[in-house]
Parts: sequence; structure tokens; C-alpha cells
Amino acid sequence: MEAVTHFMNDTVEFYRWSLTIADKRVEKWPMMSSPAPTLAISCLYLLFLWVGPKYMQNREPFELRKTLIVYNFSMVILNFYIAKELLLGARAAGYSYLCQPVSYSNDVNEVRIASALWWYYISKGVEYLDTVFFILRRKFNQVSFLHVYHHCTMFILWWIGIKWVPGGQSFFGAGINSSIHVLMYGYYGLAAFGPKIQKFLWWKKYLTIIQMIQFHVTIGHAGYSLYTGCPFPAWMQWALIGYAVTFIILFGNFYYQTYRRTPHSALKASKSVTNGISTATNGYNKLEEVEENGKKQQKKGRAKRE
Repeated sequence: MEAVTHFMNDTVEFYRWSLTIADKRVEKWPMMSSPAPTLAISCLYLLFLWVGPKYMQNREPFELRKTLIVYNFSMVILNFYIAKELLLGARAAGYSYLCQPVSYSNDVNEVRIASALWWYYISKGVEYLDTVFFILRRKFNQVSFLHVYHHCTMFILWWIGIKWVPGGQSFFGAGINSSIHVLMYGYYGLAAFGPKIQKFLWWKKYLTIIQMIQFHVTIGHAGYSLYTGCPFPAWMQWALIGYAVTFIILFGNFYYQTYRRTPHSALKASKSVTNGISTATNGYNKLEEVEENGKKQQKKGRAKRE
């Protein structure tokens, strides 16, 4: 018990010390004065992961077609804004794409980049709605470990990023990721219109490939900075490398299970779209297979409307 007490005291002291080197510019920004709001939202998210499926288990799924269209295209606009602000701000500030230390000055371009990164952090909290929509539509199979790990860790880790390094090379990964999310949410928004549009969306698997390329680029970029002694916090670079490795493993497994191991004919017959609209169902759960006593039975049901 004494060891636990010492550990807790040391942790509190370390956190207090770390606040002395945090970025003073963002201290009064929404959600940034304390990790409590971010942790509270994340805990509510995890609680919903447990309660939501239990609540929906014996209820008809919601359709949410219009909601998904509005949500996905709103995320396209938000991510485009973030990517644009990071690119223009970095160019105006004369940033290097290979090595850029953090400037904690109140220069207009530096504040612009920090602000764009703060919006990027906020977008990761908004993305918790991806999971909410899955559960409300009873797409429980989409709520995988990769899905939950990705959403929960990104929101928390980027609070740390904005608190201590809202600038410098932080713009690089956030800019790439927000650009990819423009394509990703654009895909999901189009898919939400139903089969008439979905038949033209042949490029879903390439989004996964682009994401995996992103993680390799992140590792190479961070590794190069460490090798050349770039004066960007080394702890952040090592954290990025370790984090990217976990995504390469998880996304690689997802790609193999989805596009390599599964026969092409089966994939074509049962495509599923990440935000919950299925090509076959057009937003309705017309034919759902359930396992009962080891036998597959079919039951017909109509999804709830908004």
C-alpha cells in the first residue's frame, strides 16, 4: 500500500512539474486547462460501449440516413478546414517539412497553426459519434478493437499534444491525417445515399492502404528527426513511432482479414460501409442472420426511421 501511495504522489508531482513546461498560449483555451473534460468524455464513450449494445439488443435499429449524410459531410468540411489552415499556416511561417521545432511565440502564424491543431484535437472527440451511430444501427460487428482503440486513444493523446507541443512538427502528421479524413468521410457521406451511389464507390480498400502508408511515413519522418537531432521533443517522436507501429499491425490485420483472406465473391456480396449503410440493405435491415442453437435463421425486420 505504501508503494502505491508513493507512486500516486510521484505521478501528481510529475504532472505538476510538466505543467511548468506546457504551452501557456493554450492554457485558457476550451478543454485545455485540465485533462478532466477529455477523460470524462472518453469515460462516457467507454460506458456507452457497454450500455449501448445492451439497450439496442432487443430493439429495431435506427436508420439515421439523413443524420449520417449531414455528419459525414460536416466532418469533410471540418477536416478540410484543418488541413488548409495547417498547410497555409506552415507555409506562411516558413516551416520545414523535415525538421521544425516548436515555437511558443504569439506570432500570428504560430497561433494559427496551434489553433488548427486544437480543432484537430476537437475533431477526434467528435469522431466518437462514429461508434454511437454504429450501436444505434446495431452494427455491433463494426465496433472492433481497432475501432475503439483508434478513437479513444487519438482524443486523449492529442490533448497531450496540444497541451505541450501545439506547433512545429506536430503539423505534419495532423495535416496528412486530416487530408485522408476528407477522403474517408467523403466516401462515407456518398455511401450513405444508398446503392445508387455505392455502386460507384470502388475505392474503399484504397483508403485503408493510404492510411497504412501514412503510418509508415510517420515512422520515417519521426525516425529521421531523431537521427538528425532535430530539436523537436524526442519523447513525442518516440511516442509517435510506437503508436504508429500499433496501427500498422492492427490496420494490416484488418486489411488481410477483409481484402485478402475473404474471397472476392463474398466481399462483393456483403460489402459493409463503416458508418453503417450497407449496399445490400439500402438503410434497412431487411434480412438479418442470427445464430441460434448452432443453426442460421433468417428474420425480417424494418429499421426505425429518424
